[in-house]
Amino acid sequence: MGTSDLPSCAPMATLLFGFCLVSLLPEFAAGITRHYTFNIMYQNVTRLCHTRSIISVNGRFPGPRLVAREGDRVVVKVVNHVSNNVTIHWHGVRQLTSGWADGPAYVTQCPIQTGQSYTYNFTITGQRGTLLWHAHISWLRSTLYGPIIIFPKRNESYPFRKPHKEIPILFGEWFNVDPETIINQALQTGAGPNVSDAYTINGFPGPLYNCSSQGEKPVNLIVRDIYKLKVKPGKTYLLRLINAALNDELFFSIANHTLTVVEADAVYVKPFNTDKLLITPGQTTNVLLKTKPYFPNATFLMEARPYFTGRGTFDNSTTAGILRYKRSSNLSSSEKLPLFKPTLPAINATNFVANFTRKFRSLASAKYPANVPLKVDKKFFFAVGLGTNPCPKNTTCQGPTNTTKFAASVNNVSFALPSIAILQSYFFGQNNGVYTADFPINPPIPFNYTGTPPNNTNVSNGTRTVVLPFNTSVELVLQDTSILGAESHPLHLHGYNFFVVGLGFGNYDPNNDPKKFNLVDPMERNTAGVPAGGWIAIRFFADNPGVWLMHCHLDVHTSWGLRMAWIVLDGPQPNQKLPPPPSDLPQC
Repeated sequence: MGTSDLPSCAPMATLLFGFCLVSLLPEFAAGITRHYTFNIMYQNVTRLCHTRSIISVNGRFPGPRLVAREGDRVVVKVVNHVSNNVTIHWHGVRQLTSGWADGPAYVTQCPIQTGQSYTYNFTITGQRGTLLWHAHISWLRSTLYGPIIIFPKRNESYPFRKPHKEIPILFGEWFNVDPETIINQALQTGAGPNVSDAYTINGFPGPLYNCSSQGEKPVNLIVRDIYKLKVKPGKTYLLRLINAALNDELFFSIANHTLTVVEADAVYVKPFNTDKLLITPGQTTNVLLKTKPYFPNATFLMEARPYFTGRGTFDNSTTAGILRYKRSSNLSSSEKLPLFKPTLPAINATNFVANFTRKFRSLASAKYPANVPLKVDKKFFFAVGLGTNPCPKNTTCQGPTNTTKFAASVNNVSFALPSIAILQSYFFGQNNGVYTADFPINPPIPFNYTGTPPNNTNVSNGTRTVVLPFNTSVELVLQDTSILGAESHPLHLHGYNFFVVGLGFGNYDPNNDPKKFNLVDPMERNTAGVPAGGWIAIRFFADNPGVWLMHCHLDVHTSWGLRMAWIVLDGPQPNQKLPPPPSDLPQC
C-alpha cells in the first residue's frame, strides 16, 4: 500500500482528462495535501445500443477515483463546463468544521454555475475505508459519481490480512434518456417518474440485457458492455462495493463464492461471511473475496438486482458482471467453460434484509472504539414516508389521484429548498425568511403509522430546521409509514456518522423497544435503511457545527421532499467553530 496506490502527477495538458496529486511530502509526514481537478463536461456514452451525451467528470463514466490517506487534506477544484448548475457532495466525509465543502445545493452552498468554479477543501479525520462522491443537485448524480478510497495512515495496517488486490465495484443506473427530463416531467405532472433502463456494474449493464438499434431484432449486448473481473486462484481480493444508483436498493452475489464483510461506510466491522448482501444507495461495503485454490474450470456471474417493497413501478432487471479466473499457461483458452449464476433473494425479501442488517457490528476495540452516546440530551421521533400535495387549480395531475401529486415528508413536512443556501443565511445572520427553526420533534398528528393510513394524506411544505447546541447527544427514532404503501427508506445524515442502536417492525414502542437497544457495539454508519413497515433508532453527538441535510437517498423521494436540516451551533473552543466561507463560494 505504498505510493503506487495513489495518483501521480500529470502534465498540465492532461488535467482535463485526469487528476493530479501535486504535494508528495516526505514519507514521515502525518498527512499531505492532495489536489484534484474535476472538470464537469459532456461526454458521449453508448449503453444498451443508445448513445447519449452525459454529464461527466473529466470525460469518465463512472468518474475518477479520489484517493487519500486518513489525515490527508483534499483540495478539489470543480470547474463547470456544462449548461446545468452543479455541486459535488463527498458522501460520508465527516467535514469537521468544513461544512462549506459538503456540497448539497441550497443547503451548504449555491450551485456552481456555467463557466464558474469552486474549490472544495476538507481534511479526512478519523476515517478509513470506502466512501463515494456524487453530484448533489436534482438527478445529476445519475452519471456524476465516483469512489473515495481512504487508506489507513502510513505505517498503519488493516485489521485484517492485506489483500492481494483492491477493486472498486460501483453499482449505478443507466437511463436511455436524460434523467433531468424524467424528474422535471414527473414533478410537473405529479406522477411517479419513469424508471431506469438498466442497472450497471462499473458503468456496464452486463449480458442479461437485450438492446435494439435502428429497428433490428434485440440482440445481446456488445462485449464491451460487460464488466469483467479477472482473478488468480488462491488469492484474497478486497472489493470496495458502492451503491451509486439513483433510486434502488440492491442485492448482490457472486455465484459459488462467499464474501467476508469487513467494513461499511468507512468504519471497520466485526467480520462476517455471507453469500449475498444488500447495499442501499449511498452505502459502501468492503468485502474480502477469497478465490478458489485451483483453477475451477468455470466462469461465474456476479449479479445485482433491486430490493423493492413499495407500490409503484421500478426497474425489475438484473445487472451482471463476469468473474473469470486466469488460467495457467498450459491450459487452452479456447475451451468453453460452464457459467454459474448466483441465487439472489426475492425482490421483496424484507426478512432477509432485516437479518442481514443485524449482522453489522462495530469492532468496538481499544483502537477502534464505539463511542455510543449512553446519556441522551434530546430525543426526536420522525415519521417518514410518502404523501400528497393537491393539484394546482383547474389542472389534472397523475399522482395517486387525478387531483393530487406525489409528495414525501418527515413529520408531515415536505422540505422545500430555498433560493439562497441555508448555511450562508445562517452564518451571516441574514435569515429573512430563508428558513425557520421550528421543525416538529414529533409528528404533529400521531396515527397508526404502519396500519390503516389516515384519510388526509396531504403534507405541509416549508424550509423548517432543528437547532442543536454544540455536542448535544441525540437519539432519533425514524418510523416508516404505510401512507401510499410501506417502503424502505435509506436515510443519509450529512456531516455525521451515527450508531444504529435499534431496529424493529411495526410501530416503535417507547416503553419496551429501548430495553433491547445495543449500546455496546452497534453499527456506525452515515446511511441506514428505515425498514419497510418498521423503524430504526440512531444516536450521535452533535459535535460538528454547521447546517446538515438529512434525507432519503432514493432521489425520487428527496425530490418529493423527504428531507430536513439540522443546524448545529458553534462550540466554545476555536476548533469547534465554523470558519468563514472561502472567497470563491458560489453565489445564487
